Amino acid sequence: FDTDIRDRHLIYDYAAQDAQGNPEKWRYEMWFYNEDRIVYAIHGGPMAGRKNFQTATYQCIRPGELWQCNWLEETGTICSLVYDIPRKRITTLLGFSKGHWEESEAAHGDKRNAKDLERWRGLATIGKQTDRKLLSEQADILEDFRGPGDLEPIDMEWPTL
Repeated sequence: FDTDIRDRHLIYDYAAQDAQGNPEKWRYEMWFYNEDRIVYAIHGGPMAGRKNFQTATYQCIRPGELWQCNWLEETGTICSLVYDIPRKRITTLLGFSKGHWEESEAAHGDKRNAKDLERWRGLATIGKQTDRKLLSEQADILEDFRGPGDLEPIDMEWPTL
């Protein structure tokens, strides 16, 4: 974990489509903070404007090559990504809750803001488990470095859900 993932910071773009089917880039920024936390910001796409940190699980698929990172959002969204180190590629499966997907504007904000967090938790109560929007995407990594970059460090005592 220490040499492959710890403190690694990635900026990557998904080549996706907007609601009308037009191509657009979804820019994400992910910081693998430590062995059980991630910190991220979303800069492009329908979730742009979201800043968050979560408890995460990591799984080494192949040392030095492939890692999987998984977490659950307070919105009820399930996230799983595979980081392909040599190919500079991210592959994800997102299981958006109905509330998060259909009310994406309400999912914007910063978890450090109590009102944003409360609103996000409300999104998890919309719909049921089978109402999820599953999205499988791949992204190209544009930047790969160590440290926080423009993301804010977190206090390990802060709750994640």
